[in-house]
Amino acid sequence: MRPVTGKRIVAILAAGGLTLAAAACGDAPEDSPSGSGASAAAAYKACMVTDTGGIDDRSFNASAWAGMQAAQQGASNIDPKYVASTAETDYEPNLRQFVTQKCSFILAVGGLMGDATKKVATENASQQFGIVDSSIADAKNVYPMQFATDEAAFLAGYLAAGYSKSGKVATYGGLKIPPVTVFMDGFADGVAYYNTQKKKNVQVLGWDKAKQNGTFAEAFGDQNKGKSITNTFVAQGADVIMPVAGGTGLGTADVAKASSGKVSVIWVDQDGCKSAEQYCDVFLTTVVKNINDAVKQAVADGAAGKTLAATPGYLGTLENDGVGLAPYNKFDSKVDSGLKGEIDKLKADIIAGTVKVESVNAPK
Repeated sequence: MRPVTGKRIVAILAAGGLTLAAAACGDAPEDSPSGSGASAAAAYKACMVTDTGGIDDRSFNASAWAGMQAAQQGASNIDPKYVASTAETDYEPNLRQFVTQKCSFILAVGGLMGDATKKVATENASQQFGIVDSSIADAKNVYPMQFATDEAAFLAGYLAAGYSKSGKVATYGGLKIPPVTVFMDGFADGVAYYNTQKKKNVQVLGWDKAKQNGTFAEAFGDQNKGKSITNTFVAQGADVIMPVAGGTGLGTADVAKASSGKVSVIWVDQDGCKSAEQYCDVFLTTVVKNINDAVKQAVADGAAGKTLAATPGYLGTLENDGVGLAPYNKFDSKVDSGLKGEIDKLKADIIAGTVKVESVNAPK
């Protein structure tokens, strides 16, 4: 697979992490005389490897790429490119090709890329890497970007329970991995908290937090599987469904769109009314993971010569707006004002620590 763009840089090691300095060579061959073809600003190659969901997953790969592009808009010397992985076996070679191309910053998108990133980063200690939804122990050259999505999903669970007419809501994942199940934990706990506060018994289909067991599509790009799972939930009575499954979740949106308003969807990662606008009519809200800004800041800092330290890295929370709920968009008039107020109060309580959100899958 070929990435999308070019220009050469050199990475140098600095205390506490890697500071990336760029030596611009324009498009001149690497063995050309010093200064020939050099650009006025040092080129900073920001290179991204997607996971198998692809660049247009309407979810976290798309968010990360948007962050790369946003960083370029703020600094013209930033040269972003990406390569898409179609299988997990692509991860390591895709990372290695960017090492060979002397990228300034190599971003692995998704927790599934952890092992490949650790291997390649360990072998290339002077190369700066970053990873979304994971952290690599003992790898000072890998900048982790993680998100406490259980906090925002807790709000979504409370909303789903309060909005449901049937008293049954559902969630399912693409794969049973912590960056997915952390959403499901938070969602289930939010429903449970609503039940406690309101003395109700709204049921959650698709996930048992205590047993860490539930429904998974085993794919992030299979819309037909998403439809099948959703149809089963609807047949069981669920009327609010949160897929944590990338493009697979578009199958859920299809079912909701055909339901004439009986089923609504809580999307994840990017505001669904922006990333999958054609389904805005069925998106109650989105559990937003602000990958865009996290990636944008990391790339901008690297291009400015700042150190991207592996510890502590970046953790997105409700408090720093790294996670949150998107606007209700077309559901704004449908969600009771009292319920909206309760969710605002709940957010403030989580930030203050008076309501505890806990998940074994949350980033530490």
